Amino acid sequence: MSQSTATPAQHDASTQPSVVSFWEAFRFWLKLGFISFGGPAGQIAIMHAELVERRRWISERRFLHALNYCMVLPGPEAQQLATYIGWLMHRTWGGIVAGTLFVLPSLFILIVLSWIYIAFGDVPLVAGLFYGIKPAVTAIVVHAAYRIGSRVLKNHVLWAISAASFVAIFALNVPFPAIVAGAALIGYLGGRIVPDKFKAGGGHGKVDKSFGPALIDDDTPPPEHARFHLSHLARVLAIGALLWAVPMAGLSALYGWNGTLTQMGWFFTKAALLTFGGAYAVLPYVYQGAVGHYGWLTPTQMIDGLALGETTPGPLIMVVAFVGFVGGYVKALFGPDMLFAAGAVAACVVTWFTFLPSFLFILAGSPLVESTHGDLKFTAPLTAITAAVVGVILNLALFFGYHVLWPQGFAGNFDWVSALIALAAVVSLFRYQVSVIPLIAACGVSGLVYQLVL
Repeated sequence: MSQSTATPAQHDASTQPSVVSFWEAFRFWLKLGFISFGGPAGQIAIMHAELVERRRWISERRFLHALNYCMVLPGPEAQQLATYIGWLMHRTWGGIVAGTLFVLPSLFILIVLSWIYIAFGDVPLVAGLFYGIKPAVTAIVVHAAYRIGSRVLKNHVLWAISAASFVAIFALNVPFPAIVAGAALIGYLGGRIVPDKFKAGGGHGKVDKSFGPALIDDDTPPPEHARFHLSHLARVLAIGALLWAVPMAGLSALYGWNGTLTQMGWFFTKAALLTFGGAYAVLPYVYQGAVGHYGWLTPTQMIDGLALGETTPGPLIMVVAFVGFVGGYVKALFGPDMLFAAGAVAACVVTWFTFLPSFLFILAGSPLVESTHGDLKFTAPLTAITAAVVGVILNLALFFGYHVLWPQGFAGNFDWVSALIALAAVVSLFRYQVSVIPLIAACGVSGLVYQLVL
């Protein structure tokens, strides 16, 4: 999409851009919500191109300073980065608007797509598309494990942590929160015994490149609202606690603590605090709870939901909206005549409790981060957690591969067509670096052609 009004940055790269109004920023954040494809890496690249290079609203160093903080937090780092920059530019409401608009378009799109999927999933057209998309999703998860592993697993200690986490979740069915806690403890102790083994590997790094004077430049002092005040921190935490407790209490009063919507709110609150390493890391936990424990959806539906999440804008963790919609729809929470309403409400409830912590982390912690422009480092516990995440993601890939290649279980037939599609997807990702959207589109068409010919 092209910008209708040229910014000063486009006319003269040697002068500082003029002040950006709240509504000009609002239009950009709305646009970003509709074009933020490609997962966190793609979304961060889009924001860098638009905000650092083209519009020069923020300098390279300040952008990376904010990104380093968001990378340390649990939650979707790209959405948190948008919230951070929106807050830095236009106070609390700027952050809320930026973070909300990053999520809102994908929520509406996913509600519609989830309804089409659950209501018309048996239609040959839809079934054929998903037949080809599922092997692609398996390849994408394998590639994600490789990407994170190549960045993080820099020595034999981190490799051992990754392998142990894989065995723990694959063979012993250890809950994901326990794996995270164990890895954090190992990192905490290891960082003091052998600190060199727990230095963060890779990351986004530092770049000294300049694209000209920026509105928020390297030496721009933090605005008054970005200065740390203990009273501000207490106020944000108190409001955040109310925004969590009041809806939770309302759901509990209406449906009981064991009601589906109440349990969705509680479960996805926990999930939101465990998303170290991004959406791929928390998906095994969501699977353990949503599929294994609560039965909100089936393993096949979980794979299909990830496929939908990959093909829509917004953070990949928005797949939780699909989980909520299917759970609410299938369980007919409001009766058989209000299936869509039940699914839509459940999707909104899940989204609220998943993203609320992300806003609180930014609005509460950013003033403290802005008080220094020194580079943030991954701590040893977080490095160990990220290493463990690689093993967890590999387990997720095997889980997806099993359900795609042996749809009736090992006792059934091996699906060689799905295997060929998955192999082609792996080659496309690893050898030719094909982006996710064209890959899923090509695989979906392949599956549709095969199903129609068959």
